[in-house]
Amino acid sequence: MDGISRVFKRRFFPAATTRDWRDWRWQLKHRLRDREGLAAVFELTADEEAALARLGDRLPVGLSPYYASRVASGGPLRATVIPATAEFVHAPGEYTDPLGEDAHHPVPGLIHTYPDKVLFLVTDFCATYCRYCMRSRLVGQGTFLPDPRMWEEAFAYIQAHPEVRDVLLSGGDPLILADDRLDYLLRRLKAIPHVEFIRIGTKVPMVLPQRITPALCRMLKKYHPLFMSIHIIHPDELAPEAVAACERLADAGIPLGGQMVLLRGVNDTPEVMRTLVHAQLRARVKPYYLHQCDAIIGSMHFRTPVQTGVDLLRSLHGHTTGYAVPMYMIDAPGGGGKVPVSPDYRVGSIGEDLVLENYAGKKYRYRDPGLMGKQAVQTAGRASTNTPGGTAASPSIISSAPTGPHPIARGGATG
Repeated sequence: MDGISRVFKRRFFPAATTRDWRDWRWQLKHRLRDREGLAAVFELTADEEAALARLGDRLPVGLSPYYASRVASGGPLRATVIPATAEFVHAPGEYTDPLGEDAHHPVPGLIHTYPDKVLFLVTDFCATYCRYCMRSRLVGQGTFLPDPRMWEEAFAYIQAHPEVRDVLLSGGDPLILADDRLDYLLRRLKAIPHVEFIRIGTKVPMVLPQRITPALCRMLKKYHPLFMSIHIIHPDELAPEAVAACERLADAGIPLGGQMVLLRGVNDTPEVMRTLVHAQLRARVKPYYLHQCDAIIGSMHFRTPVQTGVDLLRSLHGHTTGYAVPMYMIDAPGGGGKVPVSPDYRVGSIGEDLVLENYAGKKYRYRDPGLMGKQAVQTAGRASTNTPGGTAASPSIISSAPTGPHPIARGGATG
């Protein structure tokens, strides 16, 4: 327990022992779940009070004492877990089910959008509810109970569809399941011959790191190849307890990928994003996806222009290790799937050369076989036998030596 957690526990949960604090079940039992719970810790603003009064049966409030300690220490995380009246604004292009999941729902709890993979919603419960949740219509509503009897139709569907080789467990949060239920779920899936690997999508290491126990890691280790995507949005989440949780998972041989959601005022600056991806790598998490915030109803105050995400990637390319650069993705509305959006470093062409711009804004010419005529390719192929490194057996090696002076440099940089 670090100093922030220790001070927070002593102030707001004085009866709790250190052992209590480190018990994930105690954390769940003592979540802040309503206005009274939040008001005991936070000085609520008038807008937050108004939003809580109107919440009704919408996406519930819930945050673990541990995560509340991170939020209460200041910073932008507060807006992601405490309701605001902006949630009640329905902007154009926003939907209850922005990804069209309900149209690809062959059996309860299973979403089959891509040909070879399925999304398995094994519970609708989360330790902490994010106000920008793309599944806010479902989570916390008792829709997908963590009951093995409710999973049988999903097992049968996967068994009957040999094209399914990849199963992503999500929800809610699969790591909220007790060890024995998660063990049963993984064992049943691994018994299906054509299921090649399983992925788990979770935010638990960030909001409930106490859940990542040695016993859980020993159990998960039995089911390799097993991958985990961890939802991380801000450097403040990567506190010592969360980093230790990631390290325990990594030590169990589980490849970890970071899934970030681009959020206005939270992580939409180059400085914060660079700090965030570096912190993930130090925690042995590969920054994998940067998601454009999905267009759920009431999300406009979180969503940035798409160009912001493109600019963030450009601010990372060439300025840090490639392992730190995620893919920027937009989930196409209506079930179109994830679409990558990236800076375009191709700025045009000159004759048979492609003009490229590097991270520093310098332009380079690259002889593109796709722009060369057939005769030029044959000539270049014969010429390559006299080029250092070129041989008659490898006619595709084309000399990059310039044929004359040019205002744009030829060649390139390695990185």
